Amino acid sequence: MNPRMAATFAPPVMEARRWLQGVAFPAHRPLINVSQAAPMEPPPEPLRKAIAEAALTDPAAHLYGPVLGLPELRAEVAAQWSSAYGGRIGAGQVAITQGCNQAFCAAMATLAGDGDEVILPTPWYFNHKMWLDMAGIRTVPLPTGDSLIPEVQRAAQLITGRTRAIVLVTPNNPAGVEYPRELIADFLALCRRHGIALILDETYRDFHSGTGAPHDLFADPDWSDTLIQLYSFSKAYRLTGHRVGAMVAHEDRLAEAEKFLDTVAICPNQLGQRAALWGMRNLGQWLAGERAEILERRAAIEAGFAALEGWTLMGAGAYFAYAAHPWPITSDDLARRLVAEAGVLLLPGTMFLPEADTGARQQVRIAFANIDLQGIGRLFERLSAFRP
Repeated sequence: MNPRMAATFAPPVMEARRWLQGVAFPAHRPLINVSQAAPMEPPPEPLRKAIAEAALTDPAAHLYGPVLGLPELRAEVAAQWSSAYGGRIGAGQVAITQGCNQAFCAAMATLAGDGDEVILPTPWYFNHKMWLDMAGIRTVPLPTGDSLIPEVQRAAQLITGRTRAIVLVTPNNPAGVEYPRELIADFLALCRRHGIALILDETYRDFHSGTGAPHDLFADPDWSDTLIQLYSFSKAYRLTGHRVGAMVAHEDRLAEAEKFLDTVAICPNQLGQRAALWGMRNLGQWLAGERAEILERRAAIEAGFAALEGWTLMGAGAYFAYAAHPWPITSDDLARRLVAEAGVLLLPGTMFLPEADTGARQQVRIAFANIDLQGIGRLFERLSAFRP
């Protein structure tokens, strides 16, 4: 057994699903599953029809394609990103991947090797930590405190001669918080000074609560010397099962990433790429409606926590709420008990923080985008009634 693989913790969402085994959920109290951040419905019907049409009439949709992705989709991302961020991005600076997780792995494969270091703000996205562990890359935690916002000065103190990158996720998974544009710019400047990469994961950019671009990094004509942006089409167009993501970076880096991608998947999912392209060209208004609904759910989450005795809402945004519970039990014990005693499946902070971090004992993540407003109301009823 590869010792690195053996030492890497089990996939948290799959671990949480095992807690459901042997538990019966009565008809009057069905399970409320807020564990995984994924749309629970299929793509809108027009997009499903476009996928079916491609499957029936486009022979190339069933064959190998370019390793770095469908040229038309790469060009569409470049054009829309250039417009949205006020910068200049070429199609050659875009790679399409099998989901955003693969984009992260590909980026890391070009950046770091055995014994190198990557700085991750905590609480972190667990799949990022898992990949670094399996790759033999040392994860350097950057605690964010109660604000859940990383500090540039604190990050600077963690940089060593082995540091290869700092990773930011905004809107954040798991904390939900949206990083201020000035902070993101300061992190880019820090990384540039030290000759390391800034990896900016914007999987949830389509559900940002602000107007306009969330940052102006692409307006810098030299952005590609430092910045690597990651994106997912899964959340925007409900394409989670089709696995389509993107990496935006310097052409030279993408040439190196191509080696990794070719050996892992050869090419991205062909039908998924065509679905993403159709969505980008035709579903702008629909996506605006999806964003409005997510923001409405976020408001309901904020109101619900304000009335929930003892709990503290630490962060909320995009798909997530991150909160501290009031009881003298660990968050992983709480999460297991909530399944059987309240019919609620959420994830404990122990899945997002180093073992030594005491915050892990009190914190939980709720993926509220998985449930509608009525479901959010029922969630708070159950949390309010629960007693350890």
